[in-house]
Amino acid sequence: MSPTTKHTPLPFLGLACAVGVSTIYYNQPLLLEMGRSYHAHPGQMGFVAVATQIGYAVGLLCFVPLGDVLERRSLMIRMYGAVAVALLLVALAPSLMWLIVFSAIAGMLASVTHIVLPIAPDLVEDNQRGRAIGIVMTGLLLGILLARTFSGWVSKIHGWRTVYIVAAVINLAFVPLLWRVMPKLPPKQPLRYSEAMSSLWTLFRTQPLLRESCVLGALVFASFSCFWTTLAFLLDNHYGLGPGVAGSFGIVGVAGALVAPIAGRFSDKHGPRWVLTVGGAVLAASYLFLWAEEKSPVSMALHLAALGVGVIVLDAGAQMMQIANQTRIFGLVPSARSRLNTVYMTVYFSGAAAGSALSTIAWVHWKWNGVCALALTFIGLAGLRHATGHRGEQGQPAPSEAILHA
Repeated sequence: MSPTTKHTPLPFLGLACAVGVSTIYYNQPLLLEMGRSYHAHPGQMGFVAVATQIGYAVGLLCFVPLGDVLERRSLMIRMYGAVAVALLLVALAPSLMWLIVFSAIAGMLASVTHIVLPIAPDLVEDNQRGRAIGIVMTGLLLGILLARTFSGWVSKIHGWRTVYIVAAVINLAFVPLLWRVMPKLPPKQPLRYSEAMSSLWTLFRTQPLLRESCVLGALVFASFSCFWTTLAFLLDNHYGLGPGVAGSFGIVGVAGALVAPIAGRFSDKHGPRWVLTVGGAVLAASYLFLWAEEKSPVSMALHLAALGVGVIVLDAGAQMMQIANQTRIFGLVPSARSRLNTVYMTVYFSGAAAGSALSTIAWVHWKWNGVCALALTFIGLAGLRHATGHRGEQGQPAPSEAILHA
């Protein structure tokens, strides 16, 4: 445990993650409303979500390794300020093309979230790593879910552009808070950016458990994105409901997100692989339920209630798998946690972008049947990789820094 970080509260790191990650989820309930502003159909608007997630993946690859290179408090302050500027640009986008471009930039800068997250394992002993990650991830997950609720209802009252103006103010206000609460966080070892970037491939090549976690994470997040990218389409097409209702399902999902600390403790007690198995089963069950429920001949109120239950189960399963994956990768090379997170989260959000793009196509051609079938395909592939994967909880011995720099 680093003496410079031991007094930093884990819940504050969770808040920092929530503020940062919210940026990439504001648009999901707003796609139809944005489309009306630019006279675009759902197939075109899906690329706003895709561009945001691709931008986030690029930011993870390019910016997050800086967490092992630079003093992290100053880096976070600069990036949260830049996020505020990017959100204002989204609010002022004059055309769909510029909206896509500015959304990608905002997504890139929002990767500051994963400069914050690897600090959590530094605050505790190794046998409490899962608990610490679970606490901070709870904040991150609440940011993901409540961002949708916030954007859905603010847009209903004041329009979608106001959502981004308010979000920019929130990010800007967080800058002095970071300066006040966070201590200086120098890198653990002197390292050049070029060395950090070149070591990403070494980590991926030498750590089979990292590779396995990357594949599992990408497939799970692809399935998760299938639901949230198309939810607004489903509610509008079937029930004539707008972005406020779509965003409200984020509040429902909070119940599922609260499983994160529990999943962290189970990872410490039973091992991440056990949590992955249970989480995969829960995730598959959620989509089978959501698919069957939509076909049932009941009232709209019962449909919406059942949809809420499905959201809770969906989020619980996805978060169990995410906590388990991150618990095991952060135990591989402690001095390279930002870079491990870079590799994992870059692949992870590439899966999200694929899920958003393919689910939009599935919706256009096959509606909800296509979306659920696609999501279950992703989950099935994840289950296959898990069943044939590494049986231990550790990867190869940690490579030395000299090897990582080679």
